[in-house]
Amino acid sequence: MTVIESAPLLSDRLDALIEAETQAFVQREPLSREYSARATHLAGGCTSNWQIAEPQAIWMSHGTGSKIYDVDGCEYSDFHGGYGVSLAGHAHPAIVAAVQRRVTQGTHFAQPTEDAIVVSENLSQRFGLPLWRFGNSGTEATMDAVHLMRAATGRDRILKIEGCYHGHHDSVLVSVLPEPDDAIGPPDAPIGVADNTGIPAAILDLVSVVPFNDLAAVERALLAFPDQIAGMILEPIMMNAGIIHPVGGYLASLKELLHEHGALLAFDEVKTGLTVGPGGASRVVGVTPDLICLAKALGGGISTSAIGGTEPVMSLIADGGYEQVGTFNGNPLAMASARAMLTEVLTPAAYEHLDRLRDRMATGLQDVIDRHGMPWRVVTAGAKGCVSFLPDQIRNYRDFTELDGRFGHAHWLVQHNRGAFLPPWGKVEQWLLSVQHTDEDVDRFVANCEVLAGSLAEPA
Repeated sequence: MTVIESAPLLSDRLDALIEAETQAFVQREPLSREYSARATHLAGGCTSNWQIAEPQAIWMSHGTGSKIYDVDGCEYSDFHGGYGVSLAGHAHPAIVAAVQRRVTQGTHFAQPTEDAIVVSENLSQRFGLPLWRFGNSGTEATMDAVHLMRAATGRDRILKIEGCYHGHHDSVLVSVLPEPDDAIGPPDAPIGVADNTGIPAAILDLVSVVPFNDLAAVERALLAFPDQIAGMILEPIMMNAGIIHPVGGYLASLKELLHEHGALLAFDEVKTGLTVGPGGASRVVGVTPDLICLAKALGGGISTSAIGGTEPVMSLIADGGYEQVGTFNGNPLAMASARAMLTEVLTPAAYEHLDRLRDRMATGLQDVIDRHGMPWRVVTAGAKGCVSFLPDQIRNYRDFTELDGRFGHAHWLVQHNRGAFLPPWGKVEQWLLSVQHTDEDVDRFVANCEVLAGSLAEPA
């Protein structure tokens, strides 16, 4: 039973808060509303379905430092961070200089530049994998990872985690956010369901879905399909359901178990790579997989991605056994920005700054929660974090489904109306701190959470 179901008065206060904040939201965004009405040649009125959220899309003007500004002139401390892209903040001087310099020298040759060498060397040092290739999005990186696992093993079936998102290619658009009332099977043996239309049943049949933090379920799948499973892809710290940390020993044992059955392990670090630490979650947990996928923060705001791997797996690319190709792969503009990001922005001092801000945020939020007696928890991972609106630790997607989505929506509205910008999908997403955030930004966020908790707390 959720907190809401056990507290009807709290439910009423929550609904009233959402209604009031929605009205305030609409009143402060008249030009955004006009832009949405004007966007008749954009399918759905936006450039991505993730930009469509109640009560309306927010159209942006510009950003600098830790701040962004919408077309109505509203200023926000940016905790959205472009779903994890803006670890450098906005218009960071090092990124601006690198991009400006590269633009004057040519932005596309379909041939490599020296920056690609520097970026690959830096990633190898950070993540402990010797060989790298580049793409243009997280989707491309995870697609290559799945292809490589299949090519390296000669097998077709893959394992994925229930509730994990790995981009929008067929093999991973399975059980991303399945509705509990669908036929999704028992918690320890999920049934894979297509997460979008257009996914062939033949592809769906090649994906086995297991819960996060459940080694026994993985072993059962491996035994059920002997010599058929190419590998498993997962986020080492699950980030499509707030933030869910792996239990102790889970990832190390998972790697060992997969290898015992001739299968490979791929970490999707599109969200965790660089944001949770200099070497991503793999360094934090002390487990180096066969493949790592990076994107989002890597490009410093320019679209790029990377896939790194062990010598045996990546040799398939080197010898032509697997053709990893793309017109814009490792393009000069993306590599210039990524080089600046890795060598000038994400320094040891920058990570010290991020850690300090994270601690300030977590301490401030937990104090607010405790003072108002709310059954919530603060969960962090490096520069990322979230308020989990449940009293107990979430271990997997089924635990996550117990969370009432109205809390996340109310939190988003309260923060937005008071100058802190969060992803609109408040139930599933996280905040992101950037190297340009300040104590003032963090304190604004905490103060807004005080408004949320105070509005929902039981009256004295």
